Amino acid sequence: MFFNVLKAKDLVGFDNGNFEKNVLMADNDSTLAVIALKKGEIIDTHTSICDAAVYVLEGEIELHFDAEKFEVDKGQILMFKKDKEHKVVANKDSKFFLIKI
Repeated sequence: MFFNVLKAKDLVGFDNGNFEKNVLMADNDSTLAVIALKKGEIIDTHTSICDAAVYVLEGEIELHFDAEKFEVDKGQILMFKKDKEHKVVANKDSKFFLIKI
């Protein structure tokens, strides 16, 4: 996979009923993954052991942190600190990078 030019949004599809995740790179706790969520799908409340960022390739997702909600559209990035409890909701069919460092 290294030294190849890839179309990011083609690295994961909407093939089954659950969200799709393709881990592109991983080193210890750091990862680069691309995730696909169908409209209305939810990744339940969880915490990350690393600082993280999501970059939306297509669609729109919401990230919920306690009482705060952030809508992240195509071309936008949201960064957050580790140990922050959150959930993800797809407002549209969406694909996004998840970067954990």
